[in-house]
Amino acid sequence: MYYEEIPPHPLLRRYVACLWRSGSPGGGQAGATHRVLPDNCIDILWQDSGRPAFAVGMMTRAIHVPLAGPVRTVAARFKPGAAGLFLGVPLHELTDLDVAVTEFRALGDVERLADVLWRDGLDDAGRLRLIEQHLLSRLPSLAPMAGPSLVGAALNALDSSGGALRVDALVERLGVSRQHLAAQFRTHVGLSPKLYARILRFRRATDALPQPGLAAVDWAHLALDCGYFDQSHLIRDFREFADSTPEGFHLSNRV
Repeated sequence: MYYEEIPPHPLLRRYVACLWRSGSPGGGQAGATHRVLPDNCIDILWQDSGRPAFAVGMMTRAIHVPLAGPVRTVAARFKPGAAGLFLGVPLHELTDLDVAVTEFRALGDVERLADVLWRDGLDDAGRLRLIEQHLLSRLPSLAPMAGPSLVGAALNALDSSGGALRVDALVERLGVSRQHLAAQFRTHVGLSPKLYARILRFRRATDALPQPGLAAVDWAHLALDCGYFDQSHLIRDFREFADSTPEGFHLSNRV
């Protein structure tokens, strides 16, 4: 199995976190799956398995992808708050769902793009260039949305704090009500500010884990370092977002 991220074109970097490619040979143990964790991003995936291209909305829990057969994937990952500009829909409508890209008129002629991606003679680099070119072609007609400056300021504040900034402090800093910020986040991000911050803290914790066997983990210390009130809140988030205890997740080598 392989996975690689590629930086987007400079004109897309405001909106796109990366382009990426992956492949799985399949044929593994019966019932084997690959665990994908929430990461506060929305992705559009094109696969050679015959499945139509689809967008994966914001995730509030892990998903377990079956590894039954061989599959290659090329994809675009959008930054938080950016996918709605290309998809033209309120992002809460996609949360915990995957939706065929043909449902999004704002994306343009994605069926034509899908037709050419898996032609013989085209490698993954070429496929990613075609995806990039298509996204670049959509820039002049991005869907106008209200409230991006407020959401952008909130995202910057939460991201820079690693999710440690509390929502009460955030709305006081921004000079808005909790209800107004929550409504804007629901539309333009797909999650509540509180849940977005929780996932940020959780991913800080998963990224901070050493490889199993290299060092013991002081879970209480890790929890405090990653902005948790205490270890019990860390355990809660691992159970909710990774379907595992922290120890079980660590021993699974973050797969």
